[in-house]
Amino acid sequence: MITIGTRGSALALAQARLVAERLGADVELRVLRTAGDVSDRPIRELGDGVFVTAIEDALRAGEIDLAVHSLKDLRTEEPADLLIAATPEREDPRDVLVTRARGGLAGLPHAAVVGTSSPRRAAFLRVLRADAVPREIRGNVDTRLRKVRGGEYDAVIVAAAGLRRLGIAFEEREALPIELCPPAPGQGALAVQIRAGDADLHARIAPLDDRETRLAVTAERELLRLLGASCEVPLGAFGRCENGDVVLHAALAGDGAVRRAHARGSDPIDVARQVAEALGTVARV
Repeated sequence: MITIGTRGSALALAQARLVAERLGADVELRVLRTAGDVSDRPIRELGDGVFVTAIEDALRAGEIDLAVHSLKDLRTEEPADLLIAATPEREDPRDVLVTRARGGLAGLPHAAVVGTSSPRRAAFLRVLRADAVPREIRGNVDTRLRKVRGGEYDAVIVAAAGLRRLGIAFEEREALPIELCPPAPGQGALAVQIRAGDADLHARIAPLDDRETRLAVTAERELLRLLGASCEVPLGAFGRCENGDVVLHAALAGDGAVRRAHARGSDPIDVARQVAEALGTVARV
């Protein structure tokens, strides 16, 4: 029996089940609580890794055999004793702006209060709509949408991948175009993590790995590492594979403006380095 460790939110469970279904019948889920789950403090105060550390510790201790994470929650420096054994095919990487009227950005009222716990989303929102007021929000996807319906917020920004995996429909007009609001590095991708020395399990998981997704997110995450490796960096990045090359587009928001850069090549690490050099130092927001 293979035991998969996961957080207990509806989205985390849905993601873990996607992996479990592909692995076969001899799989069970074990729900674990992380620091991010037990605290109501803003995520930026809790620091990086708040949604993964407890699960990684359980993996090290042998309490679980593998973990399923949202890739963007993982630190860019991979621990020597753990391994991302597979990155399955990526889901929609875009952000979605959900308002009460479900009209997207065009229907956002003046001086709207928009819920987001992401400095990246807040920074790009200020560029798109200088009158909008980003405000900290916590809770799972359903909770955040309920706070919009209840009038606590005029809108909320959430990941399209999360909505799709939960079966929550949205219209194209609600999705923020990648060129205007590029996603967080790794957004929409999953990470299947195991102990580094578990060769048999690695072989079983290998078919879940999508090469193009892995190359794209490797470039995105390396760029984030080069620019500070923090969720505080207002960096949007989106990589893709095109004619055998990795193409990386990135944007750094700050001071009401956006700096953009892109590069392409066969090596995702080199492509990330080129984009980092073009963007220069991290801007203050």
